[in-house]
Amino acid sequence: MDKKEAEQQMRRFMLIDQFSQIDEKTREARVDRHLEINKQGIIGNHHFARASAECIKLYSDGHFIATVMVTQSVNEGIIKFVADRNQINRQNIKCDALLPILVSKGILSQGCSNASEQIMRSFRNDLHHMNPPVGTIDFQTWAKLAKKNIRNLAVVEREIFDVDINNEELVPKQPKYWDIKPDGTVPIYLRLQ
Repeated sequence: MDKKEAEQQMRRFMLIDQFSQIDEKTREARVDRHLEINKQGIIGNHHFARASAECIKLYSDGHFIATVMVTQSVNEGIIKFVADRNQINRQNIKCDALLPILVSKGILSQGCSNASEQIMRSFRNDLHHMNPPVGTIDFQTWAKLAKKNIRNLAVVEREIFDVDINNEELVPKQPKYWDIKPDGTVPIYLRLQ
């Protein structure tokens, strides 16, 4: 092993030790954050499902700015998905303008719409475009906002993807949001941890 490889190996061992210490020190807080989410454990396996699961991991691990950003994207993806599944022409309609339409047609409840709107209003444009006001927001504000957004996203996902289990079978409360196969099986994304 040459000097460069030895240095790389030493650096690797130091990082493993450092990450282990961080893991040990933050484990209980991460578990507490994970448990407070009250997420929907099963959602449809759609284009936003993996990102939604990542929101949970980001929040649990304390990555609050990233949690806010990803919850905003997932929320918008779900709202557009709902509009599409209900054959609502969303061309030239911004996502926040879809909410009153979905509520007026009885597609979304007012509570779900409110939760979605709160996510949209969480510094969305400043954050996604990294405008200067983002730099003035302190850590505690990000933590509170991430918690609020992850809980609001759970409200949205529960309304769209709520299920019952009947005789060990998954029974979607709103089947139009699930891709139910001819044999009755349903592609799902599990987030039971």
